[in-house]
Amino acid sequence: MLKAGVLLAGEGLHPTSRGARVRFYGTNRTVVDGPFTETRELVAGFWLLQVKSMEEAIAWIKRSPNPMDGESEIEIRQIFEAEDFGAELTPELRKQEEDLRAEITRKRG
Repeated sequence: MLKAGVLLAGEGLHPTSRGARVRFYGTNRTVVDGPFTETRELVAGFWLLQVKSMEEAIAWIKRSPNPMDGESEIEIRQIFEAEDFGAELTPELRKQEEDLRAEITRKRG
């Protein structure tokens, strides 16, 4: 995927014992420190691919090596892009988003 130019990022995540979750209830926030006991569907890492369709993403993942010994599963999800918000994304909000992305890129070097 890297050689083909579709892999943008891919990292593993530390165990939940080193993590925290922030729960949102209206304006209230509650922090729960790890470890988290319910780990049946826990995200352990991610790959970020830039492809043209869900079908292309599936094709790439089917070609990838199994990330675990034995049986495993990879969930495929899209990320939100500006176009997904339609008219709700005003020109002002679009400019804010572009400025934020440019700042992040500058800080990463």
